[in-house]
Amino acid sequence: QVQLVESGGGLVQPGGSLRLSCAASGSTSRIDVMGWYRQAPGKQRELVAIVTSGGSTNYADSVKGRFTISRDNAKITVSLQMNSLKPEDTAVYYCSLRRATGSVYWGQGTQVTVSS
Repeated sequence: QVQLVESGGGLVQPGGSLRLSCAASGSTSRIDVMGWYRQAPGKQRELVAIVTSGGSTNYADSVKGRFTISRDNAKITVSLQMNSLKPEDTAVYYCSLRRATGSVYWGQGTQVTVSS
């Protein structure tokens, strides 16, 4: 089993910044992809950004140029730097980890609210 603990959510004004962090523990061998997803009220969960074990990244079009994902393979953490936040970025953000076995794990989620 893998446990994921997120931190860093909160309330921020439009144009502001937040940094989300996620730490993994447990059966953390052979980790393939780590990333962030989000779910807004009444909407499906969607990909925000992912990073592979080799460092390749993929971003949702809506966050390109504003969000940056980073990963520390030694500490088994993944972070999401979010700049120029917009009200439409408001959602619960979930950390995700996929092992090479194909198993996928999720964090409990952290609320991000962008509002004036």
